[in-house]
Amino acid sequence: MKPTTRIRAILEEKGSEVYAISPKATVYEAIAMMADKGVGALLVMEGEKLAGIVSERDYTRKVILKGRSSREALVEEIMTREVVTASPEITVAEGMRLMTDHRIRHLPLVSEGRVVGVVSIGDLVKAIISEQEETITHLTNYITGRY
Repeated sequence: MKPTTRIRAILEEKGSEVYAISPKATVYEAIAMMADKGVGALLVMEGEKLAGIVSERDYTRKVILKGRSSREALVEEIMTREVVTASPEITVAEGMRLMTDHRIRHLPLVSEGRVVGVVSIGDLVKAIISEQEETITHLTNYITGRY
């Protein structure tokens, strides 16, 4: 994938499954779900509405470091409410810039008011590395006359 590739192409490849939790769930339930799904963040949804995002970073900074109990604290108490979102039509490069500028690791993708997927910084880096490897292979083949 090229940096000009649309993020929707990453979703098509990896799938658009969204892992979400209720704001009324306990932080323990959120951490358990993250561990089970192998992800570092969950969208916090109230029905179809995006209410926030909760990450391992929120847990460490707002529960562990403050001596709170993850079995008693609620997701809504520690979640990030101001969620940076993007359209799946932005490019990989635009997504990287957005995530870097806002210092975030997970980017919910919204189309026509609905969450349609999430990409991580790792997903975008993987896409860029894959494109670079492909370019290197093409250049090597060109230089060595393997075309």
